[in-house]
Formats: sequence, structure tokens, C-alpha cells
Amino acid sequence: GQGGAGGQGGAGGQGAGGEAGSGGEGGSGGGEDVPPVRVRLMAANLTSGTRQSYDPGHGQRIMQGVNPDIVLLQELNYGTNGADALRTFVDDTFGSTFSYYREAGAQIPNGIASRYPILEAGEWEDSEAPNRDFAWARIDIPGPIDLWAVSVHFLTSNAGDRQSEARQLVERLRERVPEGDYLVIGGDFNTDNRTESCISTLSEVVVTSGPYPADRNGDTDTNAGRSKPYDWVLVDTDLDAHETAVVLGESSFANGLVADTRVYTPIAELSPALATDSGADQMQHMGVVRDFLIPVDASPVDPTPGTAAVFLNEILANEPESVTASEFVEIVNLGASAVDLGGWTLSDRASVRHTFAAGTTLAPDAAIVVYGGATAVPPGASWAVAASTGRLELTNAGDTVTLKDASGATVDAMTYDATLSTDGVSMNRDPDATPGEPFALHTALAASDSSPGTRVDGSPF
Repeated sequence: GQGGAGGQGGAGGQGAGGEAGSGGEGGSGGGEDVPPVRVRLMAANLTSGTRQSYDPGHGQRIMQGVNPDIVLLQELNYGTNGADALRTFVDDTFGSTFSYYREAGAQIPNGIASRYPILEAGEWEDSEAPNRDFAWARIDIPGPIDLWAVSVHFLTSNAGDRQSEARQLVERLRERVPEGDYLVIGGDFNTDNRTESCISTLSEVVVTSGPYPADRNGDTDTNAGRSKPYDWVLVDTDLDAHETAVVLGESSFANGLVADTRVYTPIAELSPALATDSGADQMQHMGVVRDFLIPVDASPVDPTPGTAAVFLNEILANEPESVTASEFVEIVNLGASAVDLGGWTLSDRASVRHTFAAGTTLAPDAAIVVYGGATAVPPGASWAVAASTGRLELTNAGDTVTLKDASGATVDAMTYDATLSTDGVSMNRDPDATPGEPFALHTALAASDSSPGTRVDGSPF
């Protein structure tokens, strides 16, 4: 990941950024071994008092003591809830380098605060809850893989309503989160037990099995009375593989921590938190904390002489006559050496649509075109293949196309909207074959509607 500007407001939400914290830069390259970076995730519905807010300060002190890198917040109310008040809350609780996102127009809004840059953020509707939605953010954590974080607050009403909420969330995640990115879902689930149907539903996208975070006494329940598992931090299988113990001072919690100051000893390890904070008036939840050691890739694509320089150059999303097999993505290598594409993937927002077969190479000054279906591949075209899943499923109204190498590192990506999705007309780099430049309709660059496998004027690469 790269350091840089912080959070965006997203769709109708509130946000204000800062610079990325330490650890936000990628590796140093040069073939050196780069140690993994510890990233601490926390779910926190730690409001107290009568306003369902963080004004009394008990929850703030607990979060300061835990010192998380990314926090999934519920009931994010503070002061007047204006931009200045919220920025003050984030600065005082986490530091001025943190970015944040808070959903707009909710009585008890969900939010996300992050030490690392928030690349995009927004909210997805929770049709069961009248006073909040699901808040999400895509975060540029260290290393080549982004983290999608989702802050949720399920209803207290009954297990059936929570199941409905979980199903809505899973559907949204499948639509938006690329298969190769990390995912965390966290917050106040209000679950009575760990076998509720909503947890089974969430297990389709995250790991829900134990062992679970626990307090100093080994208790994994998280409500105020410590009798029910209300609060969760759940991650996908890729991120789960990198879990490590939560270490605070001289204490280590192998499966993560339930932060209850009433039983934590020595309480100085959670300073400035006080032993009485978790028992404050109307404090109904305990914070849940998990740590992960994130691998950092020190080998980004380098388009210098003697190396491959691979990028997306042309995309046809709105295929002619609704023949979806004709959708295509053109990938170009303008470097001085061939690149082994075996294991590389091509994805849209929903999922991986194509995985290149072992032994696939892309020569220098050449292109390869991935079509939506085999029927669209020109006969004898060695420069073209059909999507391994049998479809590209590029959305006419807008989508994101991502090319990743075999290690899961993003090589190139582009997001388009409906203005670049004209029936039968592709979108192309402008100028043509220039990595990093914007896309334009092919007809704005040449007389033809598209030019798969060649330059925009039909000449070879």
C-alpha cells in the first residue's frame, strides 16, 4: 500500500482524512526480505450514557488503550455530529493521521476509522433497520492487496431479522468485493449464540468458526452481562491465514481479545482506560480485537527497459446486439521482455472472471484479448482466449476491471461508468497504448468501433 490522502465521504456519508500512518508504504524492493506488517482490527460499539454517543469518554479511552489500526464503529455519534466534531473525535481517539467514513442520515450510524488511506467508501442499504445501514470502505493497507472493511449493526428484534440482514450483506459483498482482496466484517451483531442462522449465512464469505477472542479470564461473550456473543470481527479465508496473537504490554491473547476493563489486569496495559470504563452507564458491549501479520510485496511492476510493462488497454463492456460472448478486455505488454501470465486473473467487481492457464506468455510489444465466450474468439487467433469461467459479465452501467498477477498483486485496474458504455463501441486508452492514461470511446480516437488485438488504428503493437 501507499501512504497518502485519507478518507473520502463516499455515497452521502461524512469523511475527513489525514495522512497515512507508519507502515503504509510498500516494500523497498531490491530483492530484500520485507517483514510482514501487523494490522490490528477492532469492532467497537462502545457508547455510554443516555445519548448513544461517545461523548462521555469511556469508549474513547478503551479504544486508545487498544491502539487499533482499523476500527469498525457502531452508534458513531459525537458532539453535534458535524464535520468538525467528528474530526475532533477521530483526532482525539486515534490521532490526526487517521481517515474515517461515517454513514449519513442515520440515527445511530455505522462508521470506519483507519490508520491507512481509505480509497473509497459508502453505505449499503439495510432494509430491515430504519435507523442505520451497512458502512463499508476499501482501505489501502500495507502490501499489494486492499482490505474491504464493513461495519454492521444488526437488529435486536429476532434471529430471523438478523438472518435477513446477513443475506442482504452477503449479496452486496459478492457484487462488489473482488475475490482476491481481503475482507473484514465487524460490529454489533446482537446474536444470542454462535449458531444463529445469520452466522451460517456470513460463513459463505468469512470464517465464522472458533477459536474466538476472549478476555483475561477466557470468556468469549461480549455483551455487558458477559452472557452472549454480541460482537464480532470476522475475516475471509485469505486474511484469516495471517492471524497472530494480540499483544498488549507483557500480555498475549492467542485468538484475539475481548476488551473488558473490569477484568483486565494489569489495567495499565490498556492506559488511559480505567478499570471502571466497561461498566459505565449504558455501556452495553465489549470491544473485540484481532491482529494480523500482512505480507508486504516488495516487487511492484516496473516498466523499465528489460522488464515487462503490462496494462489494460481496451475494454468492450456493452457488446453489440447483446451477444455477451463478444465482451472483451485487451491486455498489452510494451516492455522489453515477455511475461508469464500463468495464474494471473482478470476480475470485475463481483468476482474473478478469467484465470490465465499455466504456460501462457505475452511477448513484448504484443496484446492478448480475453473474450466473454469462446464463440467470439476469431478462428486461428493465437492472441485471443475465452474467459475461463465462460463469461466476463461486464456491467453496462459501470464496473471495475482488475488485472492481478499470480501472487494476487494488482497490476492494473480501471473503473468506468455508463458514459464509456456505448452499444458495440469499446473504451480505449487515450492516447492509445499509454499506461496510466484515461479511457475514451474508441470512436473518439478512430473511425472503427473497436480494435481488439491491435492499436486503435489497426496497426500491430
